Amino acid sequence: MKFLKILIPLALVGLGIAYYLYNKPHQNMESAEVQLQASASELLAAFETDEAAANTTYLDKVVQVSGKVRSLSRDESGHLSVTLETENEMSGVICQLDELSEPARTDFQAGEQVSFKGNCTGYLMDVVVVRCVEIK
Repeated sequence: MKFLKILIPLALVGLGIAYYLYNKPHQNMESAEVQLQASASELLAAFETDEAAANTTYLDKVVQVSGKVRSLSRDESGHLSVTLETENEMSGVICQLDELSEPARTDFQAGEQVSFKGNCTGYLMDVVVVRCVEIK
């Protein structure tokens, strides 16, 4: 019986914490403060040179990244991604536009200079920055 008197309150506290975390609002990228700034080439070079150090510096931080548009793509859900040029022809920086807000524009042209801010999620073959909003 004592076991249940301890277990039930602990379970209720755990469920309360889980409910809070599940319903926690997303960070508003429009008003988020930029923590780090880099060009697309600098950001990619940091990950290619020392991925562990770059993860420590950039991972899960609000990063402002600037560069020229290489290409645009849409995933199967219709979300737009802008790939920025770097010196490396095979890799770039992919900026996935924020699906939680309406982008000011979606008509980016190849070669156009742009700046985005978003959350850096790391490096596979490209550096990926998610929930991006354009900075004017």
